[in-house]
Amino acid sequence: MDKVKLMVGMEPSAEPELLDELNNCFELTRMQRLYGFCITVFCGIVCSFLASLMWLNPRKFAILYTLGNVLSLGSTGFLTGFWNQLKNMFKGTRFVATLVYLGAMVMTLVSACYFQSFGMTLVFLGVQWCALVWYCLSYIPYGRQMVGGCLKSCFGGSGDMF
Repeated sequence: MDKVKLMVGMEPSAEPELLDELNNCFELTRMQRLYGFCITVFCGIVCSFLASLMWLNPRKFAILYTLGNVLSLGSTGFLTGFWNQLKNMFKGTRFVATLVYLGAMVMTLVSACYFQSFGMTLVFLGVQWCALVWYCLSYIPYGRQMVGGCLKSCFGGSGDMF
């Protein structure tokens, strides 16, 4: 904003603006980013491991599994920056996979906690897992094409479904 004020001929403000102060609060050193990444990815792995122990209780399993996925996904925000992470998640190639993944996480929790349906919870866990794999493959060059080709050859598909 100070540059714009100078271009117009006004004096820049001496005191920092609220937005500048907020930006400074979110700046992390490289070591802080690594610590944040390691802690959140570790917590995500622990939650996913605990979820595997709770397989017979769908509510606890769904909550821990989804929390583990959220923590693991959020951990990369420490490395790339949270705003860049969001922008990359909603780029054109990942937009649908991100929406399906986030929607499946919400529906997993709803089906486990509100409806208390073991079958629905399993279905949405499967959708969540597939969407996560498809999302991750978008970061690997030609990853989706390779997996699509393997699936076609395994299941004998002749149409261009991927």
